Amino acid sequence: QVQLVGSGGGLVQTGGSLRLSCAASGRTFSTYSMGWFRQAPGKEREFVAAISWSGDATYYADSVKGRFTISRDNAKNTVYLQMNSLNAEDTAVYCCAGNPRGLGFYKRPTSYDYWGQGTQVTVSS
Repeated sequence: QVQLVGSGGGLVQTGGSLRLSCAASGRTFSTYSMGWFRQAPGKEREFVAAISWSGDATYYADSVKGRFTISRDNAKNTVYLQMNSLNAEDTAVYCCAGNPRGLGFYKRPTSYDYWGQGTQVTVSS
């Protein structure tokens, strides 16, 4: 079993950057694919980015492609989300998630077994 703790959120101005971290406990983290999702007030949870267990494969939502980068350091049991050129539409609670079965259906929240507690990102204009 894996426990996930997200951090790094905050308040940033339009055009700014933030780096989110998701620290995992458990020896099996390195075998899990990982994802980031976000949920804005009044909206459904949406996929942001995913990464394979090795880090070789990454996927992004069209809305963040070219601005966000997902990465992982298995030695540190941590996955990251570097967010650049932030805008008001990126304001949301961001959650990391772990999938022990690989990257199949990586856009679906139901594909992930483990979730972090969420970290708030607010982009002000």
